[in-house]
Amino acid sequence: LRKFELSAREWTIAHQLTDVLKFFSRGTPNLATVIPAMDLIDQQLASKHKMTAKYDFAIRTAMGLAKRTLNKYYELSDSSEAYRIAMILHPSFKKAYFEQAAWLPEWIETAEGLVRKRFD
Repeated sequence: LRKFELSAREWTIAHQLTDVLKFFSRGTPNLATVIPAMDLIDQQLASKHKMTAKYDFAIRTAMGLAKRTLNKYYELSDSSEAYRIAMILHPSFKKAYFEQAAWLPEWIETAEGLVRKRFD
């Protein structure tokens, strides 16, 4: 079975990977938490990416690909009103989340307008 044993580098990568991914073990996702989760993942990837010398090349490459993939899906969330409406209506987020996340005022107004429009 020695041929299946992890090398020292593979163990290092495994430890680094757990460090990068440990923040994923959080509650049950729902529509209103998609954008905040993406923001958290983006923030984690950005802060971890700044410490690139700490991580193996394989981990740095995976983080770069993950960030690119995240950005792709984040942009796609703009095409659905449901995410913004769910967040505005969510008791924990409301309009304050967008303001705290430093969204542009016109984006916040658009999110609020979507809720008003659907309500009417």
